[in-house]
This record gives sequence, structure tokens and C-alpha cells, in this order.
Amino acid sequence: MNKFLFIVFLLFPFVMRAQQLLTISDAIDTALLNNFEIRIAKNVTEISKLNNSFGVAGGLPSINITANDNHTLYNLDQRLSTGVDISKEGVTTNSFNTGLSASMVLFNGFKILATKEKLDLLQNQSELELNLQIQNTIAAVMVTYYEIMRQQSYLNIIHSSIEVSKQKSDVIMELYNVGMANEADLLQAEMDLTLSEQTLISQQVVIDQEKINLQTLMGVKHFFSAIIKDTIVIDKTIRQDSVLNFLENNPEYLSSAHQVKINEQIVKELRAQRYPSLRVLTGYNFIYNSSTAGFNLFTQNYGPILGATMQIPIFNGTVYSTQQRVANYNVRNAELQKESLLISLKADVVKTFQSYETVLKQIDVQRINYEHAGRLVAIVMERFRVNQTTLLEVKDAQASFERAGYQLINMLFSAKVAEIELKRLTYRLGI
Repeated sequence: MNKFLFIVFLLFPFVMRAQQLLTISDAIDTALLNNFEIRIAKNVTEISKLNNSFGVAGGLPSINITANDNHTLYNLDQRLSTGVDISKEGVTTNSFNTGLSASMVLFNGFKILATKEKLDLLQNQSELELNLQIQNTIAAVMVTYYEIMRQQSYLNIIHSSIEVSKQKSDVIMELYNVGMANEADLLQAEMDLTLSEQTLISQQVVIDQEKINLQTLMGVKHFFSAIIKDTIVIDKTIRQDSVLNFLENNPEYLSSAHQVKINEQIVKELRAQRYPSLRVLTGYNFIYNSSTAGFNLFTQNYGPILGATMQIPIFNGTVYSTQQRVANYNVRNAELQKESLLISLKADVVKTFQSYETVLKQIDVQRINYEHAGRLVAIVMERFRVNQTTLLEVKDAQASFERAGYQLINMLFSAKVAEIELKRLTYRLGI
């Protein structure tokens, strides 16, 4: 006995580690840290922040150092204007050029300002989409968590049904032993019990698979055996008007509004191509040339340079105007998509709230039905023990109990899912 207790003591930490209690708060917190979609959205946001600068928009100077060193070997035949002829083989020359240059755009039709504004909008849009992804992930985690609870509730009903089937089988065995029941009833009771036990095994598989789905959303690297003990509590304080009034602040809608503004900035960028552009250039050059034969044996130039370049577009085959017209259509499409999204969100709110409100009205009644179904099973089993009812009536009462339980669980789950969706749309998902 002491040896057995010692082994149990050694294995106890491993057993506890294998069976880990998982609350909904733990699931959400872990998902916020590890969920791959959230991490990808965060990286996209960081990319947009890095891109949002005047340098990327083209508003900062460009500074370059260039160097070029060329050596040439050739045969020279040359006649000068003085009448001198030069003929030489194996002539070598060396040309070395280096310089420091800086250029900056002074004006290009306000394209730099339009591009910088577009980069600001892209950064804001990425932050909105990150917030939207966070809300979507929290909603997915919560729905999956409550789905596990629903399946576990199914499992409890199956357990209760198995207990009834066992009692039914025991009663029939007692009646069969005293000659008050036939063998067909006994076989039917055993078959019902076996079927319930098989259903129990299948239901446990469903629960285990849903737990894997939850841990996938959480972004865990190693799946573990999670224990979930909780109840479904419905928030009954949600109002349809408050949800509808918030929709224009919904991150998904705000992101679509940003897309309209982004497309408008693209129009400005394309329009700037039709304006003159002015660029200034300054730098310092050093040029060295030498040759072993020929008219010019040695040249060396160095000094600063300063200049300006103006480009005025005249005609380029209507490319710029076509691009601008296409961009204007993209603005209109973005506006239509924004309006369509708002209507779709409103429709989702109305339909979801109808489901939420309807189920809330039915839950209390269904809870009473479930209690009545449980009492009915108890009454029928008492009558069955004294041989005052048939096996068929017991099975009917048992089936009514299961249906009532399943319906109550489904109503609670449906109401909770509707609550989660309404809170997701109003950007206030909580626990």
C-alpha cells in the first residue's frame, strides 16, 4: 500500500498537468497573445507604420555617391590638323569619375502631399483592421468555448438517459426472473442501453475535437487535455437601437470609409502627373582621364555643380487621363461598397436581434418543459417498477426528456451566440 501511494504521489503532478482547467478568460487571453491571424494583422500594422513617412512619399532629398573607373587597351592611328600622324600599338587609357550628388523635388503637382495623406490613411486602416481581427478572434473563441459547453451538456443528458436505461434494464430483469416480462423486452432494454453507451462515446469524441478547435484559435503549440466547467449566462440588457446607432463606428465600416479616402488620394496622385515637376540638383564631381598616346594625354576636372530640372508633360497617349478616370471609378465603387456594407450590417443586426429576442422569450418556458420531462421520467419509472406501464411508454418519456434537454441547451447556445455577435458589431465584446 505504501509503495502504491508513493507511485501515485510521483504521478500526481503529471496527471494534474495533463488535465488543465481552462476558463474563458484564459482562452481569450491566450488567443490575444498567440492567435496567428492577430499576429499577422499586427505585423501588417507595423509595416504600414514603417511605410508612413515623408521619405517613402518622396518628400526627402536623395543623396548618392557614384564612382566609375575604366581602363582601355587599343591600337591608335591618328592624323592631327597640324599634319602630324600618330600610329601606335598597345595604347592604354584610364578614365576615373566620382561624384557626390543630392537632388530634391520642389514641386510635382502636390503628389508628395497626396501620397503622405494616403500613407496616413493606410496606417489608420491597418489599425482598424487589427482591432476588427481582435474582435473577430474573441468572438470565435467565445463561440467555440460555449459550443464545447453545449456538447458537454449533451453529454450530461446522455449520462442521465443511460441511468434511466440501466434502471429500465434492471427492472425488466427482475420482472423477467419472476416471469412477468418476456425476453423481447429484456433484449430491447439491453439494446437501448448499448446504443446510449455508444452515443456517449461518440459525443465524447465531438467534445474532444471541439477542444482542439478552441486550442487552434488560441494558437497553442501543443494541444492539451482541457477541463471546461462553466455555465451559459445570457446578457438580457442588449437593445437593438443601441447596436444600430453604433454601426457607423464599427471598425469594419470605418475601414471601408478609409478605403474611399485612400482611393481619393490615389486620384490626386494620378492628377499630379499632369502638372509640371521641378527638381533641384547639387553635388561635387571629380573627373580624371589619362592616355599614353593621342591628342589628349591628361585631363583632370573637379568642382561643385548646381542645377535644376523642370519637366512639363504635353502628351503621352492619354495614359494619365485614362488612369485618372479609372481611379475615379474606384472611388465610386468604394463608396458603393461602404453603403452596401452599412446596409448589410444593419440587416445582420436586425436578424440577429430577432433571433436573440425570440429565443430569450422561449428559454423560461423550455426550462419548465425540461423540468416537467424529468419529473415525467421519474413518474413513469415508478409505475414501470410496479408493472403499471409498458416499456414503450418508458421509452417515450425518456425520448421526451432528451428532446426537451437538447432544445433547452440549443436555445441557451443560440441566445449566447446572438449576444456575442451583437456585441462584436458594437465593438464591446467582453466576458
